Amino acid sequence: MSFKLFSLLVQASVWTIGISAISIALGFLIAIGLSAALLSRKSLYRRPAEFFISFFRGVPLLVQLLLIYNLLPFIGLNVPSIVAAIIGMSLCTAAYQAENLRGGFESVPQGLIEAADMVGFSPRQVFLRIKVPIALRLTFPALVNEAIMILKSSSLVSVVGIVEITRMAQDLASSTYMPIEIFSSAALIYLVICWAVALAGRYGERSLPGAAK
Repeated sequence: MSFKLFSLLVQASVWTIGISAISIALGFLIAIGLSAALLSRKSLYRRPAEFFISFFRGVPLLVQLLLIYNLLPFIGLNVPSIVAAIIGMSLCTAAYQAENLRGGFESVPQGLIEAADMVGFSPRQVFLRIKVPIALRLTFPALVNEAIMILKSSSLVSVVGIVEITRMAQDLASSTYMPIEIFSSAALIYLVICWAVALAGRYGERSLPGAAK
């Protein structure tokens, strides 16, 4: 396969990385709120969070993307395909990250929370300054694995017209009649990206406060 064809796949990987990174970051922010709602004693917060997580974990991401892509214009929101894709992937990964974080929050030592209460921390300060950092450290490997899964699942955004790695590979394979070479190259690019994320994750885990050096 020529360098020109390979470079087209590399250029398409920018969309894969960008969409995945934004979706993972937005999903994490949503997941923090969801996990807090899951742990709430008030069913007003807990029930909607449970339904949200059940829906986005129970429905295939492909169906979610197609639903959101068609639903937004139906309700009067004409947004670019990339926005619909990011919304869909963010909501999906938020559901998985929320479950990971919930396990981390439940593992926070009660003694630390009681000590924070004694020195005058508000519930919000306890959550943001005690629970979130500890839960993040405890669940970091699982969150990195979720990031890798989202990177691989980003291939599905091609169904809404975004030319990322997989869509570019399909277009090139159909025009060059070189499917083996094209898809092997696409697989190699995915492998390198996921390997880099895993490596960064291991470094980040060691850099977290309280982590073993």
